[in-house]
Amino acid sequence: MIYRDRADAGRQLAASIRERVALSDDEVPLVLGVPRGGVPVAAEVADALGGELDVLVAHKLGAPGNPELAIGAVAEDGTLVLDEPVIAALRIPAQYLEDERKRQLADVEERARRFRGRRAAPSARDRTVIVVDDGIATGATLQAALRLLRVSGARRVIAAAPVGARESVRRVSGDADLVVCPLQPRAFRAVGSWYRQFDQVPDAEVVRLLGGGR
Repeated sequence: MIYRDRADAGRQLAASIRERVALSDDEVPLVLGVPRGGVPVAAEVADALGGELDVLVAHKLGAPGNPELAIGAVAEDGTLVLDEPVIAALRIPAQYLEDERKRQLADVEERARRFRGRRAAPSARDRTVIVVDDGIATGATLQAALRLLRVSGARRVIAAAPVGARESVRRVSGDADLVVCPLQPRAFRAVGSWYRQFDQVPDAEVVRLLGGGR
């Protein structure tokens, strides 16, 4: 199965969530997109489920000399997730980890302000919260987001993505009450391999979707 684009993936993901998540008639789930690519997917999920759409900003920590290799992630409240086996294998020093954490946290805080403007983040307390990304590759960024919600008082935390690497989905499941990921191919390759159209999502599009100007 190949998704046409993120909107198509979001609609199909919403159908999978409906099959597995029971929501009461008056319940308004909080649907949080992981920017930037997760927000168009989350917008479709929120529309289909009658949920409140917002953004949950987290960012991966990159390895020395190879920033595309995730060695962990940090969420907007400072919650940190580290891939200890990779860090040990690469012998990454503690000072590098601290410097990278500070650098990425500053970026996360700035992006949260850019996406929301002056609007405060909605409360997750006593709510069903669905965290949506466009795919689960390493899962580090999604884990940081889920752990942030664990201390926010959410009643139920659900992770959802249209496609994911099997081992990463299994790892993420330890930080969520439920993971909904309908496509888990044996040969995962990369998230974009499972979309016909997988353009970068500009910040302006995230702001537009969050503002409801669809």
